[in-house]
Amino acid sequence: MENKIDYLNREILKQLQLNARISMTELSKIVGLTPPAVAERVKKLEDTGVIKGYFTQLSYLKTGYQLKAIITLKVFMGRLKPFLDKVSDFKEVINCYRITGNENIIMEVVLRNQKHLETFIDQLISYGETKTHIVLSNKIENAPILPP
Repeated sequence: MENKIDYLNREILKQLQLNARISMTELSKIVGLTPPAVAERVKKLEDTGVIKGYFTQLSYLKTGYQLKAIITLKVFMGRLKPFLDKVSDFKEVINCYRITGNENIIMEVVLRNQKHLETFIDQLISYGETKTHIVLSNKIENAPILPP
């Protein structure tokens, strides 16, 4: 990576993760640089791929979903590629990771209710064996990543 993650860049990244809508003026006050200098650093962090993007985080409960679950999938032999091709079509999946271990896939999903969960699992069972874990609450969510 061309861009050096120095103390100032680490602080900029921390502040942007805490509030992606912070103004360059406010950010410059926190890190002790001028707004143009901060904007230039942010642009370099974006250009080098350190900052991948910005997004709006929604409450799944306030958008009509009653359940959040973690589902692991132990994919049947020969079904991994078909699953990987299909998973982006499942609107319930908000995060999906290919992992090591007994299971191949771990997904974070949001669902309207228990019946929706049942219907969703029915779609997955043609790809492999599932294990479902209902999320009761979040203790840490989107914690800032601080570069070494």
